[in-house]
Amino acid sequence: MSEEQWQEHLRFDSDHLWHPYTSMTAPTPVWPVVSAEGVRLKLADGRQLIDGMASWWSVIHGYNHPVLNDAMHDQIERMAHVMFGGLTHEPAIELGRQLVSLTPPVLGEGFSLRFRFGRCRAGKHRLLALGGGYHGDTFGAMSVCDPVNGMHHIFSGSLPAQLFAPAPTCRFQDEWEPGDVEVIERLIEDHSEELAAVILDPIVQGAGGMRFYHPQYLSRVRELCDQFDVLLIADEIATGFGRTGRLFACEHADVVPDVLCLGKALTGGTLTLAATLTTAEVAETISRGGAGCFMHGPTFMGNPLACRVAATSIGLLLTSGWKAKVERIERELRLGLAPAADMEAVADVRVLGAIGVVEMHEPVDMDEIMSRFVDAGFWVRPFGKLVYVMPPYVIGKEDLAALTAAVVQVVSARNFR
Repeated sequence: MSEEQWQEHLRFDSDHLWHPYTSMTAPTPVWPVVSAEGVRLKLADGRQLIDGMASWWSVIHGYNHPVLNDAMHDQIERMAHVMFGGLTHEPAIELGRQLVSLTPPVLGEGFSLRFRFGRCRAGKHRLLALGGGYHGDTFGAMSVCDPVNGMHHIFSGSLPAQLFAPAPTCRFQDEWEPGDVEVIERLIEDHSEELAAVILDPIVQGAGGMRFYHPQYLSRVRELCDQFDVLLIADEIATGFGRTGRLFACEHADVVPDVLCLGKALTGGTLTLAATLTTAEVAETISRGGAGCFMHGPTFMGNPLACRVAATSIGLLLTSGWKAKVERIERELRLGLAPAADMEAVADVRVLGAIGVVEMHEPVDMDEIMSRFVDAGFWVRPFGKLVYVMPPYVIGKEDLAALTAAVVQVVSARNFR
């Protein structure tokens, strides 16, 4: 495609395509990608960018992986989709087997909020979430995102009124401070008669601020949920499948949730798919109460193509030496990002697993900072005060060193804010 054709495409894109977290009246710049391989994105003008984002946590094996491609090619020749209502298929069964085998034995069935209705306790209808949390952009999910500094405050008058505890302040690596749970203890106890569940990002508050909090906080919340007959929902959409150095972030606290939400890296970043696992008690109670069945049926639920590549991705992960790779990435992120900690404009540098964060004192100028990264040959998309990376697990030592050096160089500039 010629440069003139691409320019026309980009004009159409700017006029008509609404990209996430941007404005139609003053959109942030976009760069056209024509292909991707390993950890590199190839732009239409021929430049290649080392990807520091793994396409929002998901592309853990790198792009265009032959094993995942072969699985999709094989499945698409059989069937790309068939409804899951009244039908089933091998990819869904195989993926289900894998997820059940990877998670604690008490997990392995279905859904949440109707659980309390099934037990004839309709008063238990509210959720408790953490400040700084993020759980998605659909209407119900928006109601449990940070109500003040989150992205959805303009909808607050239309959303269900949930309860919120302050974000944990005791950091992952610090000595445990028991006072960190005092407020959430009080909220759970005071509202136990109306509280159906606590929902949280275990250990890492991802899009809500990239905070890494102490495992003991999660352990204490589990105890409180048990004590006051409240479900614990662990949103591991972002943290699942090794990103924090454990297969699931809950493992840092040896905690088993009642509901476990998975996504992003589930398919290795190839197709959209989510999975929700629950205890048998939750599934059986839903099945006994109300309509007596699971009254949710998205059209593409259990999509065979997505299930097939997800099952293949999990198998690839388990045989790839992922833990050693993430441990290496963690060491190299700590080493490479350390110089930023001494900069006047930097508030904090933190690393956990394959996540590296440089937090600035002031919000960055998105247009300017992304352009700087692209000009340097890297794809990094900060937000707010956070310049962060979470590369694919297959990134090599030299590429990772170059990526962290670019982060340090870009944040050291004084004129991008």
